[in-house]
Amino acid sequence: MDRALYGPEGFFRRPAGPAAHFRTSVHASPLFAAALLRLVREVDELLGQPARFTLVDLGAGHAELLLGVLGRLGDDPLARRLRPVAVELADRPSGLPDAIEWLPRAPEGISGLLVANEWLDNVPCDVVEIGPHGPRLVEVAPDGSERLGEEPNDSQQAWLEHWWPAWRTGRVGDRSEIGLMRDAAWAGAVETVDEGVAVAVDYAHAVDSRPPYGSLTGYAEGRQVPPVPDGRCDLTAHVALDACAAAAEHVADWSRRLDQRTALRRLGVTGARPDLAKAAADPLGYVRALSRASAAAELTDPSGLGAFGWLVQGVAVTTVSSLED
Repeated sequence: MDRALYGPEGFFRRPAGPAAHFRTSVHASPLFAAALLRLVREVDELLGQPARFTLVDLGAGHAELLLGVLGRLGDDPLARRLRPVAVELADRPSGLPDAIEWLPRAPEGISGLLVANEWLDNVPCDVVEIGPHGPRLVEVAPDGSERLGEEPNDSQQAWLEHWWPAWRTGRVGDRSEIGLMRDAAWAGAVETVDEGVAVAVDYAHAVDSRPPYGSLTGYAEGRQVPPVPDGRCDLTAHVALDACAAAAEHVADWSRRLDQRTALRRLGVTGARPDLAKAAADPLGYVRALSRASAAAELTDPSGLGAFGWLVQGVAVTTVSSLED
């Protein structure tokens, strides 16, 4: 999975970028960047408006999120204090503004906001299947053919016991995805924050609602495909955000988990349609407002992007009031 996604011929190293294959919230609407900018401003206030505010986009693609935030800032004084950092293994896209740093890993000593939007679902994970003789790791060839291998090791079994307990009573053919590497990746990301907030946004599940057959799948050219690790498709699995939260507890002072529908609404994104009376008085304004409402509805759709999980963790700051109940 690691080689297929991030190797020399890996999916995420291709020039077209992820946007050529699937739409994230960033691609769906500029309202997502607007919501993140509001969060940036809140964290900036919590930090006392430092001389340098670092905004890190972890798994940045072509830096669409950072471009959206910068575009909305314009000549705002915050723009002069903002340090936008795109973290991505692929080569820097041509034409990207010089203001955006391009790094292969998150910088240390962040004072600001770190955002990992649909990053953790692409951190490699081992898959376990219950076979005739008990749980076994699933081994996969580059052509997608599979076989059952060894038993999970002690660390993997301990993770399953705690975070995917249903595997113990599962039936032959049931699968689990072991989140150890995701936990370590997220904890490492939060550890780069000296003061500020870290946010992970992804399709997620909780300990009491894990999918019995797992969720590993592939995406290519806008459609779901078999998860063949040949570098030609995205390989993704939903994230145990509760386990990730626990893995970073030694760093974070507080944690909050909520769904995207709730988070974006609290950050000012709603799908409310404009008053029809406005259509006669200001037709163009009505059309623009209607377009914004449609985009907001897509971002907050509980059966789509609105079902994403948000994990918000703070380091050396008080909680973000807009995301509180």
